[in-house]
Amino acid sequence: MIDVVDFFCGCGGTSAGLRNAGLNILAGIDINADAGKTYQSNFPAAKFFLQDIQKLSPSELVEALGQRPNRQLLFAACAPCQPFTKQKTSKREFDERKGLLDHFHKFVKEIRPDFVVVENVPGLQRIKRDEGPLGRFIKVLAKLRYKFDVQVISSQDYGVPQIRRRLVLIASRHGKIAIPTPTHGLTAPKRPYETVWNWIGDLPPLEAGQSHESVSNHRTAALSDQNARRIRATPENGGRLDWPADLTLDCHKTHSGHTDVYGRLFKDRPASALSTRCISLSNGRYGHPTQHRAISVREAARLQTFDDDFEFFGSLNSMARQIGNAVPVKLAEALGRQLLEHVADPRNHSKPN
Repeated sequence: MIDVVDFFCGCGGTSAGLRNAGLNILAGIDINADAGKTYQSNFPAAKFFLQDIQKLSPSELVEALGQRPNRQLLFAACAPCQPFTKQKTSKREFDERKGLLDHFHKFVKEIRPDFVVVENVPGLQRIKRDEGPLGRFIKVLAKLRYKFDVQVISSQDYGVPQIRRRLVLIASRHGKIAIPTPTHGLTAPKRPYETVWNWIGDLPPLEAGQSHESVSNHRTAALSDQNARRIRATPENGGRLDWPADLTLDCHKTHSGHTDVYGRLFKDRPASALSTRCISLSNGRYGHPTQHRAISVREAARLQTFDDDFEFFGSLNSMARQIGNAVPVKLAEALGRQLLEHVADPRNHSKPN
């Protein structure tokens, strides 16, 4: 059995996927109260630390986890990605979140988990190359004699119905390890990519601003009268370029970019990457494929491959933020299965360095 401590766990996308793969979720750590409530509700047996890891010491964590004889340990970390993403709106030179991966170092150095998984946006590896957050972390792993693999991968290659490129690092103290081989793609023997309609097409219809009485979190944001007219003027697979002139925003009349905003999701393709505003019609291609509204919280969760019994808490905007920030469940599950295969290989049964 591999025990998991999920740093920057958010609502629990990484934990959900690793649990599905067969790993034991021991603890989650996050500073967001709404995400913490969601995490605790869905992982009741796990310890939860509503705490800034800059103020949590490795000794406190070890003491809280207690005795774990003959158990292997995985540290998973998905530090907040907003400082490194192309979609950021702030140009602040200093953002304290940029240093959070560096604070993760102390836990790896002092506790020496058997395995480490780090997930973030692809831009992380381009920040000052060798001297950026990822470069510094890789130097720590190399000094501690971990074997690791790091790649930019696509979530849709692992059964996620969403085009979402992520930087993933997987490391082991027990031997060579690699990012799992993609399972989905355009050519055999890979399985076909998952589509939006495969994942949300069976959910009951809703109007904008409604909640479904029996489907958990199947709740949609309200629309202004003008935006209601806009989505009704948007055909299947369409977007703002299909509107009549009187519905076009002034800022779009002289701007040819950002054509996905106000668009409908394509039924027969993976979804566009979900952001923290994934239930807002004006913030991406998040319109429902056929209904006159943006996607619901539950639909967004399904596109992140959360099970329907995974319940989210907080305001509409908070739940959308939790889902948009989450690691897709099936991607985390693929990483968990890779770790279990690694452990089962007799070549990796030696004591760690």
